Amino acid sequence: MEKIIPFTINDLAKITNHRSGEIKFGEKMITVPKEADPIAFLKTCDAKYVLLGIPEDIGIRANFGRPGAASAWDSAIKSIANIQHNRFCKGNQLVVLGQLNVTAEMKEVEHLDFNDIDDRFKLSQLVEKIDKDVSHIIFSIIKLGKTPIVIGGGHNNAYGNIKGAALAKGKPVNAINFDAHSDFRILEGRHSGNGFSYAFEEGFLKKYFIFGLHENYTSKSVLDIIKKIDDRVRYNTYDSVNIRKEKEFNQEMAQALEFINDDFFGIEIDLDAIPNIACSAMTLSGFSVEQLRQFISYFAKNKNAAYLHICEGAPDLSEEKNNHLIGKLIGYLVTDFIKSNNQ
Repeated sequence: MEKIIPFTINDLAKITNHRSGEIKFGEKMITVPKEADPIAFLKTCDAKYVLLGIPEDIGIRANFGRPGAASAWDSAIKSIANIQHNRFCKGNQLVVLGQLNVTAEMKEVEHLDFNDIDDRFKLSQLVEKIDKDVSHIIFSIIKLGKTPIVIGGGHNNAYGNIKGAALAKGKPVNAINFDAHSDFRILEGRHSGNGFSYAFEEGFLKKYFIFGLHENYTSKSVLDIIKKIDDRVRYNTYDSVNIRKEKEFNQEMAQALEFINDDFFGIEIDLDAIPNIACSAMTLSGFSVEQLRQFISYFAKNKNAAYLHICEGAPDLSEEKNNHLIGKLIGYLVTDFIKSNNQ
């Protein structure tokens, strides 16, 4: 885990707002001691959940998206540290591992132009480099019997999550993706739009369900590909559930779970599925925050839920006076996952 920038007890103290008569998550969450080996510490630690930040937007840039998702981890950890530690959810269930060190990679992309073919190739190479680091870290966490909660970055990191989980479990895993887009595009070099198709092609992803595709933003070619492999890849659309009311939200969740719960699965959340959330592909139409929270609670309580990944949120792209709200939303999603998964 040499690519991790550890999150220290001092870091936690700086972002926790102490108040008399209250106990915050930041006072109870666990950090890896300074001299300790992270693997050895996690092995003996009682906490089940491991928080990992990925402060990058390189995969988004490689996919012609607006950068900004690198800021989500910083916003989220500040909000999580100030959640109340109480009978409903306890801070000591979480180990804050730290963030993936992508400082050099982020510096390298500052002057790259994704419209330039050579630069796009460099961007894809950098995504592949991050893939290796993410998959290694996720593998290590799951192999120790812990559950990763991954925050930040582009949806390109789904590939590393899936590969790491599959290697730890010794077999391909499934995934459920709450997303306006399929991220199942052609294998044209790595970016945020093809993490699942690469994981599928390379044998790490067995079954894949996309929940809430937006009909206006899914290409015919992707729909044709999915149609041919519908024994392993399925979807529903946001339009059929929330607009035309042809399908019912809770029933769709049950059918999606039936499709993937025969094996370990990852829960992937793309915040571009929620209206007015600042991200690279912001939308005005989509599922509500309440529906997303219900979705996470529903899937997290299954014994095969292997990890949670919340991505694409970009506080840097939101109004300055409200840029803390994405972190606050992520805090709700993290605690919803823990509360249900612990049952």
